Amino acid sequence: MNAYRSYRDLPPLAGICPMERAMQPGLSVEECVARLKRFHYAFKRLHDIFLSRLTSEPIYELKSAFSLHAYLCSEHTMALRQRIGEMREPPLGLDQIPDPHLQIFFDEIRSAPTTEELVLGIYEKAAPALKMALERHLADTNPLADHPSARLCKFALIEAGELIEFGRQAIGCLVDGACRERARDWLALLDDCLTAAGGLDGTERPSGKRINRAYSATPFQYDPKPRRDERFPDPYNMGVNAEVFIYDEKFPPEPKILMLYYKRLREIDVPEMMASIIVETEGKPWAYYRDMTRQLWDEARHAMMGEVGFVQLGVDWRKVMINFTWSLALNTQLKAIERHAVLYFIEQGLMAKTGKRYEWEVGLASKNPLTALFQDYDWADEVLHARIGRDWYLKEFKDAHAAVQYGDRCWSRVLMGWSQWRSEGLTQHRNWWPDVYREACQRWGIEPAPEILSYSTSYETIRADLKNLAGSA
Repeated sequence: MNAYRSYRDLPPLAGICPMERAMQPGLSVEECVARLKRFHYAFKRLHDIFLSRLTSEPIYELKSAFSLHAYLCSEHTMALRQRIGEMREPPLGLDQIPDPHLQIFFDEIRSAPTTEELVLGIYEKAAPALKMALERHLADTNPLADHPSARLCKFALIEAGELIEFGRQAIGCLVDGACRERARDWLALLDDCLTAAGGLDGTERPSGKRINRAYSATPFQYDPKPRRDERFPDPYNMGVNAEVFIYDEKFPPEPKILMLYYKRLREIDVPEMMASIIVETEGKPWAYYRDMTRQLWDEARHAMMGEVGFVQLGVDWRKVMINFTWSLALNTQLKAIERHAVLYFIEQGLMAKTGKRYEWEVGLASKNPLTALFQDYDWADEVLHARIGRDWYLKEFKDAHAAVQYGDRCWSRVLMGWSQWRSEGLTQHRNWWPDVYREACQRWGIEPAPEILSYSTSYETIRADLKNLAGSA
């Protein structure tokens, strides 16, 4: 056969692939769907693992990464659901487990008892197996006939690679030889699960080996109590109310950026709380989980903005008492829908003129371009979050007023154990502000202003502040 030539040798087939590659047979629709369902299951289970372990994971960098990686998995899960629905598959059957050995594989990772084993299971076993399966799909399917699936796989491969690279670096920092040796048998069990399943995509010959559960032999229980690493020496500290300081017009904008960065970094407890809502809420459309996980990731991103801000100012953020009392109280005292109600109630207040817009104006007035930029994006994100609340929370009520009232009632029921935590020796609620302000003034080459240096207020006023904000929204 004569070699095929396109007009003036232009790239044929819209540049998707050479003609020779398009003429090669590939996967049937049935074979393609079977693999896509396994990819969907893998991304969905990874999403659950990241969120199920986020709150109780003490290492801040891993909380941040789990937030991002859960969001990426939620997006790929959504895309795969849509693609499978395009391929003659109603009903989709996407809640079915494609192979019991895959179920054990992901159950074992979710139940890993240590941080080290958890990151090994996610980033050294699950993510590489998923990447290999995606690559095999691209190699096996017809790139023209199955272009929509191939496109999804290409995007998924980019971010699977990012997960693996983060994991490689994290494992290098956290896992030593002794730790790996202790985990050897368990890691071999994960390998056995995959071979018994015929690989993650089911294309290999199943080993037929009998698999006995190890860590997952005990049913997994979500741990709602947040934990922090040693850089958070007093997570029960409630000695400073940033909102009162920021909204006080007698203070100049320059020192307010310290409080803004404190507020941003403190937002790490929002993912700690939101993870509990997502994990404990069942039966919603996948768009709910995708949107809620997007918001969770945004809040983690805001916390990292605060971290970056302190580093830019040359201020050691470890001297700022980043507390977890909000997420601790909500996670242990309210049901999932009640936590969502509190979240919605607070977010509506943040959209008031004295909320996010005001914080952005403070950033502009401070003459610190990074602060203004971060507050600009923080404000934009919160507008999106208010919309997510309207989409997924508000519809549970007859009108917005009833929704806000319910959130108010739920928030009013939350008890902060200030006296108990102090009596138990967990905190002194020390006012850390003077030390941090002095350090910043040294960096700025100015003398601390006495009225700012002596600033002190009770954190107990924050409930009234947030009520006022919500009432003016």
